[in-house]
Amino acid sequence: MTRAAVWTGPGVHIRSVAIPDLRDGETLVRVRLATVCGSDLHTVGGRRPAPCPSVLGHEAVGDVVAAGHNAPATVGQRVVWSVTVACGECTRCRSGRTAKCLSVRKIGHEPFDGDWALSGAYAEHIVLPAGATVVPVPARLPDAVAAPAACATATVMAALEPAGNLTGRRVLICGAGMLGVTAAAACTDAGAQVSITDVDIRRLHSARHFGAAPDRGDPVDVAIDFSGSSDAVSDALARLDIGGVLVVAGSVLPSPPVPVDPETVVRRWLTITGVHNYEPRHLRAAVYFLDRTSDVYPWSAAVAEPLPFDAVADALASTPTGKLRASVAP
Repeated sequence: MTRAAVWTGPGVHIRSVAIPDLRDGETLVRVRLATVCGSDLHTVGGRRPAPCPSVLGHEAVGDVVAAGHNAPATVGQRVVWSVTVACGECTRCRSGRTAKCLSVRKIGHEPFDGDWALSGAYAEHIVLPAGATVVPVPARLPDAVAAPAACATATVMAALEPAGNLTGRRVLICGAGMLGVTAAAACTDAGAQVSITDVDIRRLHSARHFGAAPDRGDPVDVAIDFSGSSDAVSDALARLDIGGVLVVAGSVLPSPPVPVDPETVVRRWLTITGVHNYEPRHLRAAVYFLDRTSDVYPWSAAVAEPLPFDAVADALASTPTGKLRASVAP
């Protein structure tokens, strides 16, 4: 048996859950630390639809304690894992868009009363199905730094890909949350000149430690939005210089439409693209990036000290002041 925090709509309740026998390709992980992504806060706050009841949580790190035949990890490894679980066979998977698999399943987004009860990271154990990407974590990387790789950092790696070569480019980051500061660090690391916007002055101050300067409203070559604000997207689009690229990654909830002038797009050679979730290569790149920059940027400082498992409801209530992620140690 194990324990899981089951979100029921009105609240979160700790329940005892049987650990199933592992099937081919499955991995059982003892969760060490789970960080609280903003999407979970939106779910609990009623701003984002999700199966209910369910075990939430999709940013985590843990130890492999059992592995089925042909599992992608071995017992004893400390690992992170992907948000999405793909079939690997449908047309989307074969085209390289496994995050949009026609039968995609998602860590921390599945019904508790279905066939995958231990699907979320707010639990002592999680079962990773066949098709999940599992990446070993380097020994020197703290749990608080490794856990966000599974969503925030990997999503940033995916968002930077369509932006192209960033060396010497002027990059605007919209939103100074966990994804925004991670993008600022990654773009700075790639040789870009990075500015950042946010309505929270404290977050803007923190972003300085990740290589971002306060925005001055100048033209930019690349704009990446993590804010989800239509006004921010519209402003970023208007500021793109000739050949500019706009990557929209934060608009995951309904919001007002953004007007786009086709003539402007044509005459200014603009590119507008969206990114949602990520591919296996992005998770591997995320772990590598965090390990390589662990002594450069204050990653651990962005995550609050973990709450005990019995206080998971408090972690899902709000993010502590001055931090970008709450965390729980099941």
